[in-house]
Amino acid sequence: MPGRLHSKTAIITGSSSGIGRATALAYAREGAQIVCSDVREQPLNDRPEGTSTTVQEIEKLGGKAMFVKCDTSKAAEVEDLVRRAVEWAGRVDVMVNNAGIALEATDPRPVWDYPESYFDATLAVNLKGVFLGTKYAALQMKGQAPLPSGDRGWIINISSILGLNGTPGNSGYVASKHGVLGLTKTAAWDCAECRVHVNAICPGYTATSMTSPFWDKADVREKLERMHPFRGLGEAEDIARAAVFLASEDAGWVTGVALPVDGGYSCM
Repeated sequence: MPGRLHSKTAIITGSSSGIGRATALAYAREGAQIVCSDVREQPLNDRPEGTSTTVQEIEKLGGKAMFVKCDTSKAAEVEDLVRRAVEWAGRVDVMVNNAGIALEATDPRPVWDYPESYFDATLAVNLKGVFLGTKYAALQMKGQAPLPSGDRGWIINISSILGLNGTPGNSGYVASKHGVLGLTKTAAWDCAECRVHVNAICPGYTATSMTSPFWDKADVREKLERMHPFRGLGEAEDIARAAVFLASEDAGWVTGVALPVDGGYSCM
């Protein structure tokens, strides 16, 4: 049986490691061809030194993929990313705006001591990068032929449960992730008439290389695990499965939502 994303073309930013890598592999297993994008092609330290790239892993699965280097905070690079995907595949069906940073993972600061440089850098990647990805993907999608379902595209923005809540010492990160949700809801209205879906995923605390310096502290990890009714941290694959759903026809009547994937954290 064809996969749920059979013959779709997906761009995934921040795909070299963590949630982006897991999503790229999940999409490939469901039949999509993937444009992998990141500031570097090699995975971060959540994989052993010398581990294959995401493109190579997709090819091992029998899938088709390419890599495009992109700094999502720069408009020209994001526009070029979408253009190259269209040149390669003819269209863009799915855009996953996943790239992000978390400077507070290693250096949390109260708001009165929070550096302006942290705030600017965090919003540049976590919010402006999502805006640019949404902008250029929507521009492409709204003009392309609809699929048999009538849909022209699916945009999935990775926010956080900290886009729904606050936490101390994380002014820039929390502000950026709240912004992603406002952008998602507004873009969903803008894109609805073109049958382009725009949704967000709000991961709970997830064990990835980006945040491992924080989680690796035993007292912090134990505290966070107690805050999740399912008792533990999420895995990147948990988020990837939700991303498959939101990119498929199963989500045909879904747009403008912020979907928590958080082991019950949000119901506390």
